[in-house]
Amino acid sequence: MRLLLVIALVALAGCKSKPADAPLPVQPPAPTKPDAVQTLGKDLDKTDHRVGAALVAIEKNADKPKVVVAESRLAQSYLPPPPEADVAFAVARATKADPVDYAKQMEFGRKLATAVNKAWEKLEADQKEAARVSQLKDARIVELQKEVERVKAEASKNIWSLLGAGLFAVGALTTAFLGPRLGVPLLACAALAGSVPFIYDSPAFMWVAIGTATIASGLSLWWLYDKVSDAVQDKKDEAEITKDE
Repeated sequence: MRLLLVIALVALAGCKSKPADAPLPVQPPAPTKPDAVQTLGKDLDKTDHRVGAALVAIEKNADKPKVVVAESRLAQSYLPPPPEADVAFAVARATKADPVDYAKQMEFGRKLATAVNKAWEKLEADQKEAARVSQLKDARIVELQKEVERVKAEASKNIWSLLGAGLFAVGALTTAFLGPRLGVPLLACAALAGSVPFIYDSPAFMWVAIGTATIASGLSLWWLYDKVSDAVQDKKDEAEITKDE
């Protein structure tokens, strides 16, 4: 009972992991692959540049109505259809043609463009941070997997060592009180149990396993031979006793 308690305590001690590392930072709600943001950003930049270029062409060819219409339609092809309310608002503004209204709308447009650019820059920064945290998480998972394997190996080694010690004690007592015929095999098993972790980790594991199997087979044959010899000797003794009578 005490041996089982010791084995349990050692196994629990082996399963004790190292102190927890610093907590991982919070991963931003953004894609972890840079392509997801960079590709979209390039497409949006291309759209903005094409629309902006068409508007510059319209301004430079204001005296050519056909060019203005063609460039306007080209610019619209790069944009989603605007809501009817926004179209009505723009038409009313053009009809009124008030410089003050145009100044206010231009100021609003600059502020909106600035806000969009800042939001996009934040998205790119969040994407880089999300990728960094994701890599940290992957590294932590690999580290924990290695730690689990180490703990398993250490617990197994401790159990085999305690089993070998227990068998050695039993073998020694058996040899002392019941003779080497029963005690020596137990001592051999104790040595084998204690060396199992080192044998398994050895590059010569296959040869050691073959040798161990050969020794075990030899011991089994020796035990069988001894058993048969004892039986034959007992019969001879019985026959001599019967003859004497």
